[in-house]
This record gives sequence, C-alpha cells and structure tokens, in this order.
Amino acid sequence: MKVLAVTACPSGVAHTYMAAEAIAKACKEKGHECKVETQGSIGIENAITEEDVASADCIILTTDMPIKNVERFEKLPKVKVKIGDAVKKSPAIIAKIEKAMASR
Repeated sequence: MKVLAVTACPSGVAHTYMAAEAIAKACKEKGHECKVETQGSIGIENAITEEDVASADCIILTTDMPIKNVERFEKLPKVKVKIGDAVKKSPAIIAKIEKAMASR
C-alpha cells in the first residue's frame, strides 16, 4: 500500500515534523510505502507530486490548520487526524487504514 500524508501545525515547527516522522515510521514498520509532505514555518517541504497522488491508495491529513492545495487529493480516500494523534497514535492510524483498505 502507498500512503501519502500532509502534516501541518499552528506553530509550524516541532509537531509538523514529529508527526511526519511518526507516520513514516509506522508505515515502514508495516511494510508500506509512504511519502509525507510537511507544511511548516519554512514552507512546503517534500512536496507531493501528481505522480505520487496517481499511485497512492490514501492520504492522511492533519486538521489543526488548513492544508495548502488540499484539492490535489480530492480523488483519494482521506483520513483526517489531529496533529497530536499523528504523533502519538500513528501505528493505530495505519492499522485502521489497512482494515478499511482490506474491505474495499
């Protein structure tokens, strides 16, 4: 499975990157491909491309602040989570996605 994610937090610093790392780690542990775009105080890093979207199974979006260019993902199944949950509960989020994808 290929998971995309976009993380952003109101301060645009620590939690943005902590969430990105936690999601990537949880995906890797389950053997899934993952790409995480961060939208922090220094702008967008590791930008998700059209090719990434075309080959992805779903996207995780943090909801603590608006995600820039979110319309790019309108055709993908979305999982919306608080930034704190992405940091603390990424393995459970990935398990929930796996279950949902298996029933499709």
